[in-house]
Amino acid sequence: MSTDVVVVIGVGGMGEAIARRQGPGNSLLLADFDEKVLQTVADKLREHGHSVTTRVVDVSSRDSVAALARAAAELGPVTQVVHTAGLSPAQAPAAAILRVDLLGTALVLEEFGRVIAARGAGVVIASMAGHMLPSGALSAEQEQALAHTPADDLLGLPFVDADALGPQGAYPLAKYANRLRVQAASTHWGERGARVNSISPGVISTPMGRQELDGESGGMMRAMIEASGTGRLGTADDIAAAAAFLLGPDATFVTGNDLLVDGGVIAALRCGRLGQER
Repeated sequence: MSTDVVVVIGVGGMGEAIARRQGPGNSLLLADFDEKVLQTVADKLREHGHSVTTRVVDVSSRDSVAALARAAAELGPVTQVVHTAGLSPAQAPAAAILRVDLLGTALVLEEFGRVIAARGAGVVIASMAGHMLPSGALSAEQEQALAHTPADDLLGLPFVDADALGPQGAYPLAKYANRLRVQAASTHWGERGARVNSISPGVISTPMGRQELDGESGGMMRAMIEASGTGRLGTADDIAAAAAFLLGPDATFVTGNDLLVDGGVIAALRCGRLGQER
């Protein structure tokens, strides 16, 4: 009997925590752009008894993502796919954010939609930033374009302009689009008997999250945390727990959805506890 394959793309704080939680009894395929980080995380998980295979991937390249999907299928039934790879405004310019966060997610959904096993499930890590896009910022036609335009044509959409958006505009747009792409992909994944959902984390204590806290938006982020219902930073384990639910047997009637795991930040914004600049 072949072992089920769990694919984790992006092995930063969230990816590592999810791999650790979902790994027991499965074959882990870890993928990342940074080979050094990839090997470090893989070695750590192997030391704890996990079965781990690694592969370097560039999520902004269809050929690279397609090769990863084929490699996963060769290992056994691909029953779980978790896509965490992404860049934040403190890490990269707008063009890179759009290539990785927008195009990369679309490519993963398309290519793994070809190999996901029946009764399999996927999770895409979006962001609460996608919930902060101002109402009416996108027309219905633009939302449809983000949801359904073939991945290879996404960056050519006239309103997906890195120069006009800048990093602070590209990031929430890409993360909002992630949710739209997951909704659209859920029907195609459903034809294979599989499910796919997204998670929108809040401010999480990972290297990326801490970099953002130290950046130009750090003050606003701290104010949002203080106004939230939990009043704390999230942890990578909080996100791993949410992913475990969406990937597991208790969520077999949940697909095409987004789970906001933000400690109550968006609720605080919407109920007026903290004014949101438009």
